[in-house]
Amino acid sequence: MILILLAGAGIGAGVLVLARSLIPARPDLADALGRLNRPQPLLPQPGTNPIVVNLAGALGLDRLITNQVATDLRLIGRTRESHMARCFLAGLESALLAPAVVAVLALTDYVPPIQIPVVLLIGAGLAGALLPNLVLRSEASARRRSFNHALSAFLDLVAVNLAAGRGVEGALDTAAGTGHGWAFGEIRQALYRAKVMGETPWTGLDRLGEELGATDLRELAASVSLAGDNGAKVRTSLAARAQALRVKGLADVEEVAQAATERMSLPVILLLCGFVLFIGYPAIARVLNGI
Repeated sequence: MILILLAGAGIGAGVLVLARSLIPARPDLADALGRLNRPQPLLPQPGTNPIVVNLAGALGLDRLITNQVATDLRLIGRTRESHMARCFLAGLESALLAPAVVAVLALTDYVPPIQIPVVLLIGAGLAGALLPNLVLRSEASARRRSFNHALSAFLDLVAVNLAAGRGVEGALDTAAGTGHGWAFGEIRQALYRAKVMGETPWTGLDRLGEELGATDLRELAASVSLAGDNGAKVRTSLAARAQALRVKGLADVEEVAQAATERMSLPVILLLCGFVLFIGYPAIARVLNGI
């Protein structure tokens, strides 16, 4: 009787989720206006099945996209819809572990209580849905480090152009047009948007830092904006900030290298533990049999 009730409840929930996914969701006005002023994604986006996106929205997976996740998505160049689809598929694949475990236990003639598969199904599904957020955070951290390296080179180029006698805006435009890669492309776009909107270049760079979650860029814009149009002060501030970014970049590289070294030692430790267990098991088994 309990199995019949649970099966009926599951079918009803599935029908409800499917019905909600087929109804087009009404977009939020603030999000729609924000997408109009948001730059295009940095990476080409693969086609996302709208049914999968609607199912993810019906399950409430859009609540997983917090402000920090939205900033990381902007940095990676991934849309909210594609990330929601990733969360849904990852949760679905993880939830399939529950029937697999039950099937394996059934082969041993052990049938667990119905509560165990249900809890395992829900827990594995939630854990799988959260996994793309963790992967996204790691990818965003690596991309921010890459952006800081490019920003350091950009500041050096700006300082060289200022020393050559160019004005602040001319030095910024020349330095941004010299470099290649996605980071310099973002800087060029931010400077162009600021020029079109009649704002100072530092305002545009501060906005870019807020969009990408790059605190170093925001601190740079705040400190250099205080120098005004004085070329000497701006050049000194840029040189100091570039030096600080280089030192921080070296520290980040050393930290990543140390973490990789620690991860490499883990298999050796596990192998040693297995070897000790293999050597000591006969003696321990003989002692236990003697007792």
